[in-house]
This record gives sequence, structure tokens and C-alpha cells, in this order.
Amino acid sequence: MAKTTVREAMPKVTFCDVREAFLGGEDTSRAMLERCLARIDERDQDVRAFVYVNTDGARAAADEATKRYRDRRPRSAIDGMPIGLKDIFETADMPTTFGSPIFEGWCGGRDSAVAFALRKAGAVLVGKVVTTEFAATFPGPTRNPHDLARTPGGSSSGSAAAVADGMLPVAIGSQVVGSITRPASFCGVIGFKPTYGSLNRGGICDAYSQNALGTLSNNLADAYAVCHEIAVRVGGDPGSLPFQGGVRPAPAQKPQALALLETAGWKSADADAKRQFAALAELLASLGVTVIDRRSSQRVERLEQAIAEAMPITRAINCFESHWPLVELAHRRADGLSEIARERVAQARKMTVDEYQTLLALREDMSRALETLAADVDGFITLAATGPAPVGLQSTGDPGFNAPASALRVPALSLPLFEVGGLPVGLQLLGFPHRERALSGVAAFLLELQSGR
Repeated sequence: MAKTTVREAMPKVTFCDVREAFLGGEDTSRAMLERCLARIDERDQDVRAFVYVNTDGARAAADEATKRYRDRRPRSAIDGMPIGLKDIFETADMPTTFGSPIFEGWCGGRDSAVAFALRKAGAVLVGKVVTTEFAATFPGPTRNPHDLARTPGGSSSGSAAAVADGMLPVAIGSQVVGSITRPASFCGVIGFKPTYGSLNRGGICDAYSQNALGTLSNNLADAYAVCHEIAVRVGGDPGSLPFQGGVRPAPAQKPQALALLETAGWKSADADAKRQFAALAELLASLGVTVIDRRSSQRVERLEQAIAEAMPITRAINCFESHWPLVELAHRRADGLSEIARERVAQARKMTVDEYQTLLALREDMSRALETLAADVDGFITLAATGPAPVGLQSTGDPGFNAPASALRVPALSLPLFEVGGLPVGLQLLGFPHRERALSGVAAFLLELQSGR
């Protein structure tokens, strides 16, 4: 497996590495924020990751955090951390447009659960980053920092691009199909989608039954700290178990066994990406990790069969669930919806509740197939995208590799382990519901394995 080099061209901004300097007085939250703002000023006219930069509010919050560190009384593990919010999260002091001209300049006057929790933890909300229209398919203006002619992925387009370009250490994203792990793969950062429902979705634009909140970051430590600090303040969705990963990831732990998944995305995957993935599987086996796949395990074959239609099933479920907000909006402001959104509205209007119930049953069958492997493997590996980010901004790329993790509603990580043609491609690591801590140990092992080669 070739050592990744594409990320070296970008400034790698992290928070956990500088937090001790905050405590020691060698660095401050305000100084870190100013470095982020300078990078935004320098690069965002090209990358276009931000919808809104809250300069004054961020500076005030950073000054308060700087004082708390000076007094040695930080509020949390993320006190003073500059963070961007995907523009589907309501914020009391910034517009929330949901990626739609219908809501241009709109401010609801309240914080979403995530924004509220981050402020309580002392994080510095730098601004709102670009999303696709209603976090769905129609792309925004953001470009891939590695090649401005290419898509950054979506729907967490601005989140991935801002972190990849060195504007932020962490940005919050969300995923219904592939909106965290695919942009992370295209932009060469770590995308983390925890278990569905483990982070509170209050105050976002939709409530799709696969929509999970998560992070884009440059390391595992920042991702886990952010998720933990959100969960301890506002929990998960009402009635759901909050994030179980802990305030910091587990130490690197070699897995005993991993299941290799090809998924429906395999047929269209780049040949070099598949070659590097196979080389990683061989390396793991040489180190004593049991690697099973559909050819060696009937239960993996059963899981592959169950998730083979994850993409069309996911799209159909999302379509029925888009009666709100899309169908409702179409009654009043159809002129403000993209053609893609209007097509989705038309499809949603044709669906019946009986069709929806059948789709939900098929999704549950996927989960049952996954659970049969719970005692046998520590996780599942596959590619995070079919290859490097495609040229053009008309599409956010093929989510075929990502749909299974979303349909299964399990924790998933995109790790920047591969490089194809000088551009990043991620490895996707899937786990079991609410086992984020164990999954982090496997992820740390894979990252260390890559960095040592």
C-alpha cells in the first residue's frame, strides 16, 4: 500500500495537538481562530466552502475561551475549538439557508441542539459551510481543494472542503446516503458517522430515518471529542442511546477479524483503488488478521445479498420521507426548488404507505444479516468511494459504497489511506451499532499501519 502524500500539500489543522499549548499559555484560542480566518480569507474565494463567516461572534467566543484557559478553567475537551456547521443546522446568530434560495437570509432565532451543545462546551462557531440543496442531491458551489475542477462530494461539501483546505480543524456534517464518508474520501480527511440517533438532530431541516450527524476532521481525537461533548449536553435523538465512543478514541488495537465487503459499488470502482484495497487486505492477513469475504463466509455472502439494493431502497425511503419538507414546500414555493428536487416531489406523491412499509422491512433485513456477524468480526472494510473525486461540479459523485452503512445505520469511518492519480481515496470502516469505541481502536490501528509504510 503506497504511502499517502496528497494531504501533505494542505495545512493539516488539528485541535487536540494545540490544546496543551492553550493550557500552557504558548498559544490561545484567539490566535488559532485568527489563523483559521486568515486561511479562509486566502482560499475561500476559490474553494467556496463557506456560506457565512461569523467573524465578530467567533472572535468574542475565542476571547472568552482564551480567558478560561488563562484561568485554567476550560469547559470541555473542545473549549476554544474553531468549528464550522453545515448549513442545515439552525443558529440563533447566523442565517440558515438549507442550501436553498427559498431560505436565503433566513434566521430562525434559535440554536439547533448541536449548535447549543457546542456553545455550552466552549467551541467557537466560525460560520456555516455549504450544503447541497436540503442536504440532498443538487450541488452547491464548493470545489475540491486538491483540484478546483473537481467536486468535493456532498452533501457535506463545505464541511469536507474547509477541513481539507486547512480552514478548520473540524466541521459538522450529516449523512443520509453518503454525505460524510464520500466527501471525506474525495477531500482526504477523516469522515465519522456515528450510530444513527446517537447525536441529537433537533433544529435541522429534515428527519429522514437514516440521517445521522457526524464530523469531518483531520484526526480521530478531534472527531470523538466533538461527538462526546455534544452527546453529554443534549444526548441523542429523544429515546435513543447517546454517543458511546467516549471523549477520546481507544488506543490502536489490531483487529482479530474483519469482513471485506464489495457492495454494489465494486463494479464501478477504479481499478487502482481496488488494487490498493486488495493489497491492504493482504497486508492485514499477513499480520495475523483474519479477513473473510463472501467467498469464504456464507454469512458475509448473505449480508452482501441483503445490501445489494441498499442504494435504490435508500433513495425510495428518503423519497417517501421527503413529504416534509419538500412536498410541503412545493405547495408554496415550487419555483425555488431545483429540477432534481421537483422530480423527487413528483415521485414522493406517487408512493403509498404500503410501499414504504415494504422498504422498511427490506432495510430491517439488512440489519439482521449484519448482526449475524457480531460475534465473529471486529468490523467491515470496503472502499469509501468508487475512486478519486470526479471532474465537474454538476454532481457530488457516486454514493454506491456509502449507502449500505447508512441503510444499516451503523457507525462508519472514512480513513484517508489510499491515493489514485495524486488524489485521495478513502477506506471505509463499518462497525456495529453503538460500538464506536471499539471501532476507533481498529481505525487507529489502520491509520498507524498506513503512516508506517
